[in-house]
Amino acid sequence: MGVTEAAGHRQLISNISITYRKILLNPSYKYLLLLLGAPVNLVVFLIYMFQSKKDAYTSLRSKIQAELISTGFRDKLRTEQLEQLKRKHEFFGQKVSEEKFNRELETLTESRFREVVEERTRKQLELNGKKRLTFADTFESLIANPVFFAVSWIPGMLMYILLFLYSRPYLKFIFERLIMSVFVIFGVAVLVFTILHLSPFNPAANILGETATKEQIAAFNQLHGLDQPYWTQLWNNIKGIFTFDLGKSFSGSEEITNSIARKFPVTLTLTVISLLFAMIIAIPVGIISATRKNSFFDYTFMFIALLGLSIPNFWQGLIFILNFSIKLQWLPATYNPQNWLSMIMPVIVLGTGLTAAVARMTRSSTLEVINEDYILTAKAKGLGKRQVLRKHAVRNALIPIITVIGLQFGGMLGGSAVTEKVFNISGIGSYIVDKQFIPDIPAIMGGVVYTAITISLVNVIIDIMYAFFDPRIRSKMKQY
Repeated sequence: MGVTEAAGHRQLISNISITYRKILLNPSYKYLLLLLGAPVNLVVFLIYMFQSKKDAYTSLRSKIQAELISTGFRDKLRTEQLEQLKRKHEFFGQKVSEEKFNRELETLTESRFREVVEERTRKQLELNGKKRLTFADTFESLIANPVFFAVSWIPGMLMYILLFLYSRPYLKFIFERLIMSVFVIFGVAVLVFTILHLSPFNPAANILGETATKEQIAAFNQLHGLDQPYWTQLWNNIKGIFTFDLGKSFSGSEEITNSIARKFPVTLTLTVISLLFAMIIAIPVGIISATRKNSFFDYTFMFIALLGLSIPNFWQGLIFILNFSIKLQWLPATYNPQNWLSMIMPVIVLGTGLTAAVARMTRSSTLEVINEDYILTAKAKGLGKRQVLRKHAVRNALIPIITVIGLQFGGMLGGSAVTEKVFNISGIGSYIVDKQFIPDIPAIMGGVVYTAITISLVNVIIDIMYAFFDPRIRSKMKQY
C-alpha cells in the first residue's frame, strides 16, 4: 500500500469512527445502528467486554471502591442517608414499614456510593493521563485492522451505508424525511382501513342486493377475506399496497392495481399542469403587487385573488361548462385525453384556488423582505431595482411561497374528485368516490395510500428546496 493509499485508508477509518461515535450519542439512530450492524457489533461487544476487564478504569475503580469501604466511607454515607430519609418521611408525614424503609435506604446509599466511586475514578484517570475504554474505542481499534475492516463489510453493509448517510448532511436530511414519510404512509394506511372496517356499510349486501341470502353473503365475505380478523385483513391490505397486488375489486373482476395505474396518472397530470399554471401567473402577480403597494394594480390583483379563493370548484366548473361549452361551444364539456382542449377548463378550475393563495402569499412575503436592512444596503450600493428584487428579495421570500405551494399541491391532488366529477374525468379522485359507498376497501386503500405516497414525496422535495434557498437551514443541517 502506497503512502497516498495509506493516508486515504486512515482518513476513511477516522471518518467512520467519528461518525460511529456521533450516532451512539444520538438516541434516534443508536439502536438502528446497532441493529443494522448486529453481527459486527456483536463481535465488537464481546471483545469490548473482554478488554474492559483488563482496562485501567476497571482496576482503578475496584481499588478506589475497596479503599472507601475499608475507611468506613460507605457506612458514613449510609448514616447520612438515614438521617435525610427520616427527615423526608417526617416532613411529608409518610409512614412506611421498616422493611420498605431499609430497602429504600440501601438503594439510596448504593446509588450515592456508586456516584462517588465513579467521580473519583474519573478524576484519578485524568490525573494519570488515561481514559476509560469505551465501546466506540473498541470499534475504532478493530476497524483500524485492514483484515477485520475488509471482513466486516459483508455482514455490516447496511451499517456502513447508514454511517455514510449520516456523515453527509444533505443525504442524512433526505434520509430522515423519507423515513418520516414511510411512517406517515403506514399511519394513513392503518387509519383508512380502520375507518372502513368500522363503517356501517356492508360490501356484500350493497353489491349482492337486498335479495341476497345469508349463504351468498357468507360466500362473498369468504371470497374477499372479509370474514377474517381485523389484524389479518389489515396485514393483507398493507402487504397488497407495498407489493402492488391489491387483488380484484369487490364490485367486479377488474384488477385494482391496473385500474389505479390507469387513473392515477390522469389526476397527477392534471394537478401538475394546474400547479405550473398557477405558479407562472401567481408569482409575478404577487411580486408586482408588492412593488406597487396600494396602487390600482395591487388592489385589482388582490381583489381577483380573493374572488379566486372564495369561488367553489364545482360552481366554477359548472359556470365554465354552461358558458364555454354549451353557449359558446369553444371547449368540450367532458375530458378526453385525445383532445388537449378538454384539459383547459379543468386545469383553470383546479388551479384557481392555488393561484389566488400563492399570489397573496408572494405579495405578503415580498413586502416583508423588501423592507429588510440588507435590501436597503443593496440599493445603497447602486444595484438596480430589478437586480435587487431578483437576487435578494425574491430568493429570500420564496420559503413561505414554497410552503404554500407544497400544501396546496397536496390539497389539489387529494381533493380533485369534485373537479373530476364535474368534467367527467376518470381520475383517482372520482375512482375513490365511486368505491366509497360500497365500500370497496382494497380499492379505496390503494387510491388513498398511493396518493399519500405522492404527497409525501412532494413534501420531501419541498424540504430539500428549503435547504437550497435558505442558507440558515443548510448551516443547521451541518451542525448535526
